[in-house]
Amino acid sequence: MSKKLPIGIDGFEKIRTNDFYYVDKTQFIAELLRNWGEVNLFTRPRRFGKSLNMSMLKSFFEIGGDKTLFEGLKILQEKELCEKYMGQFPVISITLKGVSGSDFVSASAAMRNVIGKEALRFQFLLESDRLTEKETELYAQLIEVGDEHRAIFSMSDAALEDSIQTLSRLLSKHYGQKTILLIDEYDVPLDKAFRAGYYDEMTELIRNLLGNALKTNDSLQFAVLTGCLRISKESIFTGLNNLNVMTVSDPYFCDGFGFTDEEVRELLRYYELEDAYETVRDWYDGYRFGNVSIYCPWDVIKYVQIRLRDKGAEPENYWANTSGNNIVRRFIDKADLMTKGDIERLLSGGTICKPIKQELTYRELDSSVDNLWSVLFATGYLTQRGPSHGRQVQLAIPNREVEELFADLVEDWFKETSRSDLSRIERFCTAFPNGDAVLIQEMLRDYLWDSISVRDTAVRMDRKENFYHGMVLGLLQSRGDWLVLSNAEMGEGYGDISVCTPERTGIVIELKYAGDGNLEKGCQAALKQIEERKYAAALERRGMKKILKYGMAFCEKECMVAVKENKNL
Repeated sequence: MSKKLPIGIDGFEKIRTNDFYYVDKTQFIAELLRNWGEVNLFTRPRRFGKSLNMSMLKSFFEIGGDKTLFEGLKILQEKELCEKYMGQFPVISITLKGVSGSDFVSASAAMRNVIGKEALRFQFLLESDRLTEKETELYAQLIEVGDEHRAIFSMSDAALEDSIQTLSRLLSKHYGQKTILLIDEYDVPLDKAFRAGYYDEMTELIRNLLGNALKTNDSLQFAVLTGCLRISKESIFTGLNNLNVMTVSDPYFCDGFGFTDEEVRELLRYYELEDAYETVRDWYDGYRFGNVSIYCPWDVIKYVQIRLRDKGAEPENYWANTSGNNIVRRFIDKADLMTKGDIERLLSGGTICKPIKQELTYRELDSSVDNLWSVLFATGYLTQRGPSHGRQVQLAIPNREVEELFADLVEDWFKETSRSDLSRIERFCTAFPNGDAVLIQEMLRDYLWDSISVRDTAVRMDRKENFYHGMVLGLLQSRGDWLVLSNAEMGEGYGDISVCTPERTGIVIELKYAGDGNLEKGCQAALKQIEERKYAAALERRGMKKILKYGMAFCEKECMVAVKENKNL
């Protein structure tokens, strides 16, 4: 029987003790021990295995850990490292991804709970004969609960800011061994605070909490932090000169997060899905960490799960559905004419060269489009192609999954912005029952030049036609008194768009993408299809007195519209 797929499981011990499939990332431990600094920060996009790696580190280093979890894994080949480090340290391990709230009071309470629950793991400190009475009292403050029914920890503000340093010092004294500190998703509270309006207060709390724990902590062996963004030293890491940062651009720890090509091939072989390799690579590969091409592990596992149940299942956009797309949407909203051209180049499979800032504060994110390029790069919506030149990086959309995401968001953005000009859209819609192909063509060209299109040869034909289809459909659907149908059964096939007006005027629209640039030929092909497949028949049965047939052809930002009226009614 095959091993279970670890869907949404980021606990190393749970994976190793419950017969889940595990991609061996334990060499990450050896690389860390050979290259560690006192404070190590790894920035990677969401869903690339950061939390699982942190759980793995805890299982490896912690005193009293289960060494059998690592049986058969690569790290056990590193005998000297295992003898020196495995199971030898007290470990504090917290994740900040759940620290949020509608205001700072509730968010700081969530922070107390995260640290308080971790402190509860070490209740033996209350009985430790190596601690003084005062030190025992300090520990008791960390686990004191103000509301027993809701398990709300009541440590003071001062105790909270000192909490990690205090806990590491007490553990070090109890064990006679320095402490290892693991902080996962350190930047999530800042992101949530920025969006909720208490960014300054949360910044101060995180700065004091991490400063006390990392800057002058003689009880610290080393610390590992993970996050999505590298937050500016001026914002969080003030005075922290021992910070060892590993971003997606750095040429080390490249394969420690995400799946390599060989790891994906092995996973597909294990589940007898070798035929899915090209699809998986097209959709979920393409991220570049340092000099290694990386797949998003969440997507690969989700697709394998679905393929095991349905051999004909199509790939889906799994990663973006879990990551939140507000960053991309904010970026599109800010796009000027030049930026729209950059987005179109990316959507057509091209690259753009942009300056990338590795350090930002959340307050700077929306200050310029240039900063948002940096955020899109750090969060995995864009990746590097080719060598960089200083801060200038060649950026590209990594794969089909993110391309689909961008294209969908562009289409949604266009529908919203175009519908906001009511007089313009009313003029456009009125031209259809009037048979004014010239005005429709003129206004469509204006809309195309105002929009961001999905248009070049690197984009699938159905995606190109879908963009123009969605644009016209969205504009016509603004008329609430019209019956507007898309891809409905009509005659002997499915027409692109059909409209019935209260005045009993029927409209049939067929769209073509003219890849060769011959717009007139495309229009005629569209009209011919309407006739041959008898798309007007359904409108006749609905009792339409007049039927107008429109053939539309598009190529990049150019279009042509031809109309033919049914005169046989």
